[in-house]
Formats: sequence, structure tokens, C-alpha cells
Amino acid sequence: MSSGFLRKDSGPINGVLIYEINKNYVPSTVSATSTPPVKTSQPIQNKSETSKNPIATISTNFGDIVIELNPQVAPKTVDSFIKLANKKFYDGTLFHRIIPTFVIQGGDPNTKDQPPGTWGTGGPGYTIDAEISNLKHVKYAVSMARGSDINSAGSQFFIVTGDAPFLDGKYTIFGKVIQGQNVVDKIASLKTDLNDRPIDFDSARMKSIRIS
Repeated sequence: MSSGFLRKDSGPINGVLIYEINKNYVPSTVSATSTPPVKTSQPIQNKSETSKNPIATISTNFGDIVIELNPQVAPKTVDSFIKLANKKFYDGTLFHRIIPTFVIQGGDPNTKDQPPGTWGTGGPGYTIDAEISNLKHVKYAVSMARGSDINSAGSQFFIVTGDAPFLDGKYTIFGKVIQGQNVVDKIASLKTDLNDRPIDFDSARMKSIRIS
């Protein structure tokens, strides 16, 4: 499966293999009209509905990233994420796609031991239907990566590192970073190659994700 999406400021990013940027090619986008947005009372800032939401803690070499998950708007996505985390599926994977002021993306099992050319194509062996809500892709929102099919999300996710309103209504937001924003920023500032892959793998590695 592919897990790419369009980047407004530098043209499309192809998620099939290595996310090469091709400024001369603009594919059509997938309409989200077939999946009506979930209406919530949450304002644009993506504030918490409840303090009892599950918490995911991503351990990295820079410290912890603490994410409040939102099962109210994305129950299937949150359930899958928790199950994968509890199985240690994410342990040792990389934030394999790093674009400052846009996103850091991770969750591909191929980043553990497969060639970089395969990064961005791996998943859990199943897909999750989109759960589109009225939440916004503001900085530190956590959303699911996917291919051209709106219902093709699997295990890969991204943390927004700069407001990305052009993603709203097209990708499943399932959480937000509530602690460790400085860690996100440090990872987002890592040096990358021409394909947005980190040069220092260990600095981009998720040592573990634990749920509480």
C-alpha cells in the first residue's frame, strides 16, 4: 500500500515508493464526500472532549512525545493504533518522512529492517476506513497517512509540524500532541536526504509506543 498525500507548498508527494517530489505533475485528489464528517463540539483548536481519553507515549532519543488519542471522532482508528502499540508493532520504527513546517511521518514496519526504497509502503496487513471529522490539521495534530484511496490507512501516521488546512476533510485526525512538542520540533529539524528520509536513523527512531 502507499501512504502519501499532497503537500501544498512544494507540489504533490508520491507515496508509492519514496515520496519523490514532482512539481510538474498534479494528480487529482480523492474526494471525501463519500465519508461524511463526524460532527463534534470540538472547536478549531482541537481541544480535548474528556481527560479520560487514552494516552500514547512515544519514546525517542530526544525524549517522549505524549499524544492524547480521540476515540470520540475516530474509534476504529484509535482501536487499531492501540492494538498495534500493545503488540509492540511500532517499536523500533522510524519517522521515515520528515518535512519541516509540514509533517513528520512514521509507523511503517519496513523501516525496521528493509531497504529505504520500501519505506512508506508497509503496513499492518489490513486497512481502516476513513473517519473524517471537523477537526483541523493544526500544528501537533496527529493524523493517519494513506494512499490515493481515502480508505487505505493502515499503521502509518503523521504529526503536523505546521498548519496544513489543505489536508482537512481528507485524512483521519485521531489525536494531538499534549506534551513533548519540543521533541516533535527536534525530529522535524533533522537533516534529511533528497527523499525527505532522515540521515541519522537513530535520532528519528521510535523506541516504543506505550498506551495508558
